[in-house]
Amino acid sequence: MVRSAFRQALAFARFGCVALASLGLVAMAQADEPATVTIFAAASTTNAINEISALYEATGQAKVRPVYAASSTLAKQIANGAPADLFLSANASWMDFLVEQSALEPDSLRTLLGNELVLIAPAESRLSLSVEPGFALATALGDGRLAIGDPAHVPAGIYAKTALQALGIWHQVENKTAVAANVRAALALVESGAAIAGIVYASDGKVSNRVTVIGRFPPDSHPPIGYPLALVARSVPGRDNPAVRAFYDFLQGPEAAAVFARHGFQRNAPVGAPEG
Repeated sequence: MVRSAFRQALAFARFGCVALASLGLVAMAQADEPATVTIFAAASTTNAINEISALYEATGQAKVRPVYAASSTLAKQIANGAPADLFLSANASWMDFLVEQSALEPDSLRTLLGNELVLIAPAESRLSLSVEPGFALATALGDGRLAIGDPAHVPAGIYAKTALQALGIWHQVENKTAVAANVRAALALVESGAAIAGIVYASDGKVSNRVTVIGRFPPDSHPPIGYPLALVARSVPGRDNPAVRAFYDFLQGPEAAAVFARHGFQRNAPVGAPEG
């Protein structure tokens, strides 16, 4: 029995050594793996952020996991503790909301991008309009629909409603709108022909060959369109790390700037703050 107990103890000891060695190898492998940085970004930045993320991953510094939706949706998720490291919003109001919730690092807030508001139609459309006060958008729509982001909370929709009000025609088209969950959903409605026209950002109009831009809204018809960038607060576990800071800096650098410009964004435009 003594020998049997000794053999069992020896077996357990060997098993423990193997297990510890395995754990050590796993830890070393994990240490060699690049960190993952999660960025919550406005839906309108999808193509540009995907390209920038691929560029950054090619450096071997970190993996990037983008999450896209309407800025309002993302802001609420961050406020509820969603695991974001960075937030790129299409509107300043939702940034202010998160600052009030102590969910962002206020000192990290930067106006990264600007944009324009455009009127689009399907690529094959013959629609011709001049975007100006009192223009005949309602007549052009007929029984069709105008696709916009939900003006109750989607930044692009808020800008669209504001611009149409400023031009004096919101009351004419309000009941002809097809309300979308985000600006890319509004773009998709026009691409598919489900909507006769739509209001999106210039960057959205540029990214799709299935739509044509038929007009640009006057800059003074809506607040300046700005995209603020910020770090999620350090109080959220695991967010304050060098990998996150490095990608934050990369987004503000020349390589990212070239990508954003190619996708139709402006750099360092004033931040707009429409309600919602």
